[in-house]
Amino acid sequence: MVTRRRLTWSGMLLRWEWLLVVLLILVCVINASLSPYFLDVRNLFDMTFNFMERAIIALPMAFIIISANIDLSVASILAMSTVLMAVIFQKGVNIWLASLLGLGIGTLAGWVNGVLTAKVRLPSLVVTLGTYALYRGVAYVVLGDKAVTGYPAEFTYLGQGYIPGTPVPVPLVLFSVLAVLFGLVLHRTTFGRYVFAIGSNELACRYSGVAVDRIKIILFMVAGFMSALAGIILAARFGSTRPNIATGFELDVITAVVLGGVDIFGGQGNMVGVVLALFLIGVVRYGMSLKNVPGQVQTTVVGMLLIVAILLPQLLRRLAARRPSA
Repeated sequence: MVTRRRLTWSGMLLRWEWLLVVLLILVCVINASLSPYFLDVRNLFDMTFNFMERAIIALPMAFIIISANIDLSVASILAMSTVLMAVIFQKGVNIWLASLLGLGIGTLAGWVNGVLTAKVRLPSLVVTLGTYALYRGVAYVVLGDKAVTGYPAEFTYLGQGYIPGTPVPVPLVLFSVLAVLFGLVLHRTTFGRYVFAIGSNELACRYSGVAVDRIKIILFMVAGFMSALAGIILAARFGSTRPNIATGFELDVITAVVLGGVDIFGGQGNMVGVVLALFLIGVVRYGMSLKNVPGQVQTTVVGMLLIVAILLPQLLRRLAARRPSA
């Protein structure tokens, strides 16, 4: 029942991804015409600082949406795990040990989402909508309106540093390695094929003996781990932690995944499109920042992109269905 999806790199680039490439070039041309600082090489690399945390979370989110689920709690997991990491550090624990504990807390939060979704059979939308509020609430209860600062320089290097002798930010290198790893797992392993199969027909997968529940729990645990990792990078970049950290990140993450060609109803998608969409949204936001466009307006634009990303594939399918066959 589980079929192997033969996705070649050339095949993928002849589809939705080409439109993303064209849009990316178009937005770069527009930004360059609006600001003389846009095409500066250092600025282009520095631009990636602003969305690498979202990009890291988008990788597991692609898996979850392809499996016909969703996780609305990723930004709240980020906040809760980062706040708890910060408080542990404030108590005198070594920052790296505190970071490991933060990663464990994020993974545990993802496990809760996975168990409620896979074992209790609750819709992931409902589960993660609840934990979205729960995990963010824990962050506020633990830290209140305060902020934790005073991180050591070797820690902040993770979020602010460059590869020695180059303008390449450390978070960009980390994301690049993770993107290749997640792409290989999704498109070149049995686990990845099962994720596609679950998104296409979960019931058939169960009858075929696929460990659907275990795969779902793993997906949510990985999302929790990656959210906590993104939180560590974000705390290192800011040099501080607050309970409202990463508010609204889930919108950008889901938008990038869907805009990248992942079907919101599951069963289809690829990692190349997700990466292109991440950079497209990053360039759009950076261009608006150069023109001092307020953050609320930027969020509105991203929301419109999400609607277009969901509607456009549906319209294309309907047009294709109406086209008379040869």
